[in-house]
Amino acid sequence: MKRAIAIFVCLCVLAGGEYFAISKWAIRHETLNLFDADRERPVAVDLAVRRDYEMKADNGLWKLPVAIISNGNTVRNTEYSFLANVLAARGYLVASIQQDLPSDPPLMTKIGMPYVGRIKVYQRSEDNIMFVIGELQKLQPHADYNHLTLVGHSNGGDVAMYCAKQHPELVSKVITLDNLRVPFVRGGGMKILSFRSKDPNFKTDPGVLPTPDQAEAAGIDIINTGAQHTDLSDRGPDAVKEKIQAALEQFLADSTTSELAPVDTTQPMIMNPGDY
Repeated sequence: MKRAIAIFVCLCVLAGGEYFAISKWAIRHETLNLFDADRERPVAVDLAVRRDYEMKADNGLWKLPVAIISNGNTVRNTEYSFLANVLAARGYLVASIQQDLPSDPPLMTKIGMPYVGRIKVYQRSEDNIMFVIGELQKLQPHADYNHLTLVGHSNGGDVAMYCAKQHPELVSKVITLDNLRVPFVRGGGMKILSFRSKDPNFKTDPGVLPTPDQAEAAGIDIINTGAQHTDLSDRGPDAVKEKIQAALEQFLADSTTSELAPVDTTQPMIMNPGDY
């Protein structure tokens, strides 16, 4: 057991070093300050793409898969570089969208309402995603906009799951980090990976998570990190981020079936990720 843990630690360290090198030298980041004239709304996007794959795409030799990252409430869209770098390193065109603005009303929680009264927030964010996709098609026509990977943390994870429900024909993968309100998509062949926190201040609503049997039947991978809710972003400790990167890399590497076994959602996979 100790030997297995040591090997895992080494892999995480190597993966962390690899992504640091790639993100520093090979991945191009660009800030897009877009404006949706129809809604009179600014939409900021942090774009990440690996330079060599972008060059292949520009020459018609590669079609970039597309990943959309939605930020959690009070967390900036630029605070998910540890995820964006993994995706970009694998050849994705990654767009991290700033879903909320300071002028937006605060998130509400109304017990008994669908999605605790946040349906308008999800619809607004869905509009942001569709608007950004339309703009990206103009900037990078050599990308696959028909098989999207939606990623999101907290409220952004709910946005990703909601958008996947609304556009199953466009979404092939969903990756969430502690989404709490919108129930998981089950069925339709969509691949889903979700990282869960162990944070007493952030409770998942009943019916959001599938049972272990439902997760296995639907091919949903759930990994309990034992981390704090906000630590599932760039703000988290390196040990947590490296563990998430390693699992995400494994999930992305397998394009047909997932080798990540669903786990009992009531027990964390690692009791104290800080030890790793």
